[in-house]
Amino acid sequence: MELNTMIIAPAQQQRTRRSTWTLAALALGGSLLLAGCAGNPPNEQLAVTTSAINSAVTAGGTEFAAVEMKSAQDKLKQAEQQMHDQNYAEAKRLAEQAEWDARLAERKSQAAKAEKALNDARQGVEEMREESMRGSSL
Repeated sequence: MELNTMIIAPAQQQRTRRSTWTLAALALGGSLLLAGCAGNPPNEQLAVTTSAINSAVTAGGTEFAAVEMKSAQDKLKQAEQQMHDQNYAEAKRLAEQAEWDARLAERKSQAAKAEKALNDARQGVEEMREESMRGSSL
């Protein structure tokens, strides 16, 4: 029985050491991965944000969603400044916010245009109705 215990105990110690080293290696690898991500400039996000702002402008965002457009453009400028200062995490956060402000401006513009088209169509129908009433009373 003692021999059995002596053989099992070193094997358990070896497994414990191995799992400790594995855990340490995983923690170190994860830390390096996070540090590496924090050090990369968010160039792709800035490109996506710029594209979203351009789409919103094309959709009429400056006319129909001026507040959101101004917010998106201001946040993009702030993100570019943070990029210049090499504060990449803040630059990415601002760029993401600017992207969503621009997308909101684009959607609001599309909704406003659709509402205007609907009102124009209703007015056209009403005018046709009035014209047909005048024609039938003659």
